[in-house]
Amino acid sequence: MKIDFENSNRLYYSLKEVAAHFGVNESLLRFWETEFSIIKPRKTEGGARQYTKEDIENIALVYHLVKNKGLTLEGARQTLKHNKDEETRKVQIIQKLEKIKKELEDLEHEFDSSFD
Repeated sequence: MKIDFENSNRLYYSLKEVAAHFGVNESLLRFWETEFSIIKPRKTEGGARQYTKEDIENIALVYHLVKNKGLTLEGARQTLKHNKDEETRKVQIIQKLEKIKKELEDLEHEFDSSFD
């Protein structure tokens, strides 16, 4: 389940929602929180994590470095330390391209359906 930020006015998202958005286990997000200082969700009095859009963007950056580029955690930390802005731009471009791809696939499906 992807979070639709453009059509949402929510300030916070739960750990479960964020994990589903990235297709990872909740425990991985908790682990990354201990490994990367840029991931710091707010915690309620009961200890439940609440992620802002900025938190989720930072997780997307770590996800890109570790899962897509295959960097080690140390490699990802070093990249964030020295090239965070460049990597952030790359992730934003990838996200825009994925959105365009989905829109094109939707148009193709709609086009194909109109001839049935």
